[in-house]
Amino acid sequence: MIEKIKKIYCKYDEVIRYLIIGGMTTLINIVTYFVVTHTFLNPQDKIELQIAEVISWIVAVSFAYYTNKKYVFKVKNNNSFKEVISFFSSRIVTLLIEMLIMYIFVSVLHFDDKIIKIIVQVIVIILNYIFSKFIVFKKKDNNGK
Repeated sequence: MIEKIKKIYCKYDEVIRYLIIGGMTTLINIVTYFVVTHTFLNPQDKIELQIAEVISWIVAVSFAYYTNKKYVFKVKNNNSFKEVISFFSSRIVTLLIEMLIMYIFVSVLHFDDKIIKIIVQVIVIILNYIFSKFIVFKKKDNNGK
């Protein structure tokens, strides 16, 4: 039984690490959002809703860059400018998707912002993994390509 678990872990270790770090990043994003919307921003105001999204995004993505590089994809090189730009650019794409979904469901359709925030994080986690694995931290083959 333990051997089976080890075998499964070895096969899916990167995905497991990503889900753990992604979960932590999502938690940071949601907690930051809840703090700013419960202290100084009103999510019922369209502009303040988007400001809350951006603030929570900045905090979460800063955490995500370091942890994804070091613990998930185990990239050894020093911060390459291209990698940093690629990471933050891909996260901007998912931020815009998140902001659009939040705008539509909260500002237009008047759904509860907390519920939509949590639901949209599932979409963001999946897209961020795809972007990180296949664009930002993609492994080079033996020829350096």
